[in-house]
Amino acid sequence: MALISPHGADTLRPVIVDAARRAKLESEAETLPTMMASSAAAANAVMMAAGYFTPLTGYMNRADVLSVAKNMTTSEGLFWPVPVMNLAEGATVIAGQRLALTDPNREGHPVLAIMTVDAVETLSDDDMAVILENVFRTDDPEHPGVAAMTAQGRTLISGPIEVLNFSYFEEDFAETFRTAMSIREEITERGWERVVAFQTRNPMHRAHEELCRMAMEDLSADGVLIHMLLGKYTGRMQRSRCLDPQDGGLILSGQYRHGDRLWL
Repeated sequence: MALISPHGADTLRPVIVDAARRAKLESEAETLPTMMASSAAAANAVMMAAGYFTPLTGYMNRADVLSVAKNMTTSEGLFWPVPVMNLAEGATVIAGQRLALTDPNREGHPVLAIMTVDAVETLSDDDMAVILENVFRTDDPEHPGVAAMTAQGRTLISGPIEVLNFSYFEEDFAETFRTAMSIREEITERGWERVVAFQTRNPMHRAHEELCRMAMEDLSADGVLIHMLLGKYTGRMQRSRCLDPQDGGLILSGQYRHGDRLWL
């Protein structure tokens, strides 16, 4: 049975480049103005590179950002739940410019992506209020999402990107990082026709685990895909506890003996 189509497109549209194109872009980057992306913008670039944000090919402009915030659709009607932005503070960028975005999360801040700037716009106080209220349902500066977004600045830089690499994800999460392309390929290779997928926003708890088990049984699913939280975590819980079944982290495979039907 053929896989369902990706959201908003017939095929995945990853913006990662091949080796030949990467070499050309790295050479071009030496001649371009650079701007360090925020951690959020860098993460969004990796998501677009890996095909997860199909059919997006770059960062949203103000019209799309506000439309997504208010209506959960872009200005052209594509369903999208949260704005995908490249925000900066005091950036001296102009429309039509080519820009090298550097990686804030890797030593030496190598070039992560090359951007063609379509527009440079400023978000007003009213704009920010609309975004915060609709995305986070609060403007409390103590809220971590609000704090992270407002710290990025008000200059909205939109346009398509070409991504050179997957930042630190392939190195730090070699056993678990997958692109949307590789996930679809492996689902086919496994012969799975019905798949339960669970995306975590934090380390899995037993209630999440039970939810996955119930869904698998109710739907007679071939397997469950856990699309886990990955990233640089600075809170109290160590990353190993999110990944190690022997350390009180993800324990679904041991608890339910579905190791061949569980995929991280």
